[in-house]
Amino acid sequence: MTETEQIQELFSEIALQNSQQAYRRLFIRLHKPLLRFAYGILKSNDDAEEVVSDVFINLWQKRQELTAIESPLLYIYTAVKNRALNVLAKQKRQEAADASQWLVPLNSVSFNPEQLMISQETILRIRKAVDELPARCRLIFLLIKEDGLRYREVAELLNISVKTVEAQMAIAMRRMAQCMHLQLPVKESANFFKK
Repeated sequence: MTETEQIQELFSEIALQNSQQAYRRLFIRLHKPLLRFAYGILKSNDDAEEVVSDVFINLWQKRQELTAIESPLLYIYTAVKNRALNVLAKQKRQEAADASQWLVPLNSVSFNPEQLMISQETILRIRKAVDELPARCRLIFLLIKEDGLRYREVAELLNISVKTVEAQMAIAMRRMAQCMHLQLPVKESANFFKK
């Protein structure tokens, strides 16, 4: 079962059964990635925590409507993005609303060596490569690879074309391949990790 299907199932349990347990599982699964995403926009832990908390409270209050949502991950990320941008507007920091300025702190990139069966040295190389990506490219890469969004969902979330997402992922994958000393052809690198 994919991440999207699992979240859709949790949405259904919450909506149809008023399941607080499903709500807790949804919170545990999405809180950290959403917090990281909100922090990338707001540059404030307190503001990011407040935005994510507001989104989860709103989800519970509107739980009967959750079954009608086709893309639950996109819905939640869009809700976080919109609330965060509203906070920025209230704080008169509109210049930070440009997606190219949304930075994700490097320490938020987490890799599980046991699951991935790769060495600590490899992890350090990957983290370094991710950190060296341009801001927009890094954001797109992390939304797709860390948070499990699809190319189309990232394009919609950031108000860019799917082709732009593909191009940014191709750049990221080429840099990852260079970091890992892989020699992937340009065309292959674009599809290397494509969902």
